[in-house]
Amino acid sequence: MEERQGKNLRYGFTTGTAATAAALAAVRWLLGRTCRTVTVELPEGRRLPLSVAGVHSLEKGDGEGAEAWVIKDGGDDPDVTSGLAIVASVRLLDEERIEIRGGEGVGVVTKKGLPVPVGKPAINPGPRAMLVQNLTAELGPGRGAVVTVSVPEGRTVATRTYNPRLGVEGGISILGTRGIVVPMSEEALVATIFTELDVLAASGRTACCLVPGNYGETTARKLGVPASALVKTSNFLGYSLEKLSRMGEEEKGGRIDHLLLVGQVGKLLKVAGGSLHTSSRYSDGRLETLASCAVLAGASREEVAAILEANTADEAVNALLEKPWAAETLDRAGRRIVAVLQRSCKSLRCVGVALFILPDRIVHTSGEVKRLLAALGQDAPSETPPEGPPGRVPCAGETAAKKTTEPGDDAKAMRNGDGREHRRRDERMTRP
Repeated sequence: MEERQGKNLRYGFTTGTAATAAALAAVRWLLGRTCRTVTVELPEGRRLPLSVAGVHSLEKGDGEGAEAWVIKDGGDDPDVTSGLAIVASVRLLDEERIEIRGGEGVGVVTKKGLPVPVGKPAINPGPRAMLVQNLTAELGPGRGAVVTVSVPEGRTVATRTYNPRLGVEGGISILGTRGIVVPMSEEALVATIFTELDVLAASGRTACCLVPGNYGETTARKLGVPASALVKTSNFLGYSLEKLSRMGEEEKGGRIDHLLLVGQVGKLLKVAGGSLHTSSRYSDGRLETLASCAVLAGASREEVAAILEANTADEAVNALLEKPWAAETLDRAGRRIVAVLQRSCKSLRCVGVALFILPDRIVHTSGEVKRLLAALGQDAPSETPPEGPPGRVPCAGETAAKKTTEPGDDAKAMRNGDGREHRRRDERMTRP
């Protein structure tokens, strides 16, 4: 797929599109229409040709079946599923019905708040509809199929995604509302934040803790915040607050109106200055905001100049901690942050902020932090603080991947340039 956007970024296709292409290839094999390429009709009406990595007959289960697989390509988007074999096993039916199942490496939903019911395979409504539409057109009247989607390496790869935290266990999700992957990682991250908040609300929580990243997560955990109540916002605090504002109107079973924000001084000083997108590309003013708070707290001209000349916000705060006006300075900054949060999300009833300097030293708290910590821990399952690198949250059921011989190993061989595996797959593309 060579379509590109902006700065020569290459588009990709979703796991849902890959699953649909694999299912089409398997159906055509069963109907005697062998092919090396299939064309998938996407939800928006576009038609996308994709290469088939392999296809063969299955001699197990009820009736004749076939299995095909397509190698997922996320384009230039940072996607851990790129390069995976997405497999579809198909058995034909003598009735007009398409049944879609999840196989090895496709996760199972265990928490409310996702677009798939609890207990069902994590194949989202968009990919399901795409599979049904394409297979119905291919099979014609009077015929149907049972399709099992699997991802041989899915269980291992899922530990590097948000799935364990969202309540999807045992593998990856089959996703894709548009069928193509536009290389816009910011859009994908914001969508993930929204989903995490939906899951928290659906689980009955009314309190959550937002953190910009790994350091914030580590610090929040040491404060006693359970991992299940944490949501990483990266630089997108504003979008997160907009989502919290809308949750009461979305009728998804709950809303979050207690918020604790834990972040590094430099990042949250931007919020104190009114910035809700905290990327250095779009906002700064950290030292200026701190200096203005120091002026109002009684700092001298020379002391304010020293703040403005500091290399980092951490350095500036470290230097002022021994000053008699330090506590009031940080209190003013904290109260500004609380005010910005409440102004941006009027549905919040309880707000607190914890400011820290690296690595995790809390230098100030504002708002109702103690009350929030109690609310965040209420009814939370017992958790053991994570070991290892900052931000690493243990995943339930995280185990080594089951060894597979095909098609997962072949997908690896294809990526590694193993010519023997290419020839073996080519031999399976045509019936004997």
